[in-house]
Amino acid sequence: MQPAVDAVQADERAMGGQHPNAPHAYSEFSRVLDPSIYEALPDDWLVGITDVVGSTSAIKSGRYEDVNYAGASVIAAVGNAWGDFDFPFVFRGDGAAFALPPQGIMTATSALRQVVAFAKTNLNLALRAGLLSVGEIRANGCDVRVARYAASEDATYAMFAGGGLKWAERQIKNGRYLVKPGSYTTEPDLTGLSCDWEPFPSQRGEILSLLVEPSEGRSPEAFAALAKCVLSVLDAGTRQAHPLSRDTAITKDRARSVNLETWLAVASNSDFRKYDDGLRLTLDCTREQIEAVEAILGAAKARGEVNFGLHRQSHALMTCFVPSGKPDSHLHFLDGMGGGYAKAAEMMEANELAMVSVR
Repeated sequence: MQPAVDAVQADERAMGGQHPNAPHAYSEFSRVLDPSIYEALPDDWLVGITDVVGSTSAIKSGRYEDVNYAGASVIAAVGNAWGDFDFPFVFRGDGAAFALPPQGIMTATSALRQVVAFAKTNLNLALRAGLLSVGEIRANGCDVRVARYAASEDATYAMFAGGGLKWAERQIKNGRYLVKPGSYTTEPDLTGLSCDWEPFPSQRGEILSLLVEPSEGRSPEAFAALAKCVLSVLDAGTRQAHPLSRDTAITKDRARSVNLETWLAVASNSDFRKYDDGLRLTLDCTREQIEAVEAILGAAKARGEVNFGLHRQSHALMTCFVPSGKPDSHLHFLDGMGGGYAKAAEMMEANELAMVSVR
């Protein structure tokens, strides 16, 4: 999360200072679609993944904020325990993924156990957690590669490619690599994690949650070309379909006033566009844009090139993290309020099952 400049080599402690060739940070999102900019994590690095079991049901009952808070909790817990946040991670709505060097195994294991217990005790949610090595992922034919996207001068997010996170998530959902609960677990340190804002209504039509992944065996270059085509539709108009208004937002307590400069910094540090083994987007779009994108992706799916899931809703939701000692490096994780990424993933999984049954 260091200040980042497009195509300038990060010479600070990128990704904890453990990666021998820390990747550049790119300020143009289209650059992270280029597979050649991603760098492989070492075999001995660790990958941790969490997700809320039954998140769709919890969201239907109006518990979307709890689901997002549980999803982001492992990022806060790992970073606070590790001592900094210069490691790769991605927020996925009802969960998250991260990577740490091998000496972080105790930190990762402890943090995962803590957030699982916290979600159960404090939020009444079942959080599933798993941990495995990059080498194990590679031994099964996938990879974990990382690039860095500078959302602003103060906030840098990791992008993941190689299919490794998707493979690992599938294994963890099938009961492999699970982190077993400890006999005694302390509370996770979630300092800096909050949900202080009222939901953000769409200004253009609908909030779109979109997941797009390449089909197995498709070239990264071909997927990048399709992704750029999708983005060209969604980027048309003002602010690249950013879901947060330029106007100041409303805090939940409605007692705090937020000046425009502060709010613009918050908005610019948000993660509304990500690459996580595919596109992961939360956008404010016109209905015409959504229909155009759905047509493009439907045709690509029929050709066997991609799988995708999308969900439309009226509002976006933001979960915030402000690292202690680094107030300028605040991060803001976005999802759709009406199901968001969880509903889009549900559609994607249904598509996968349908394709398997056809075969």
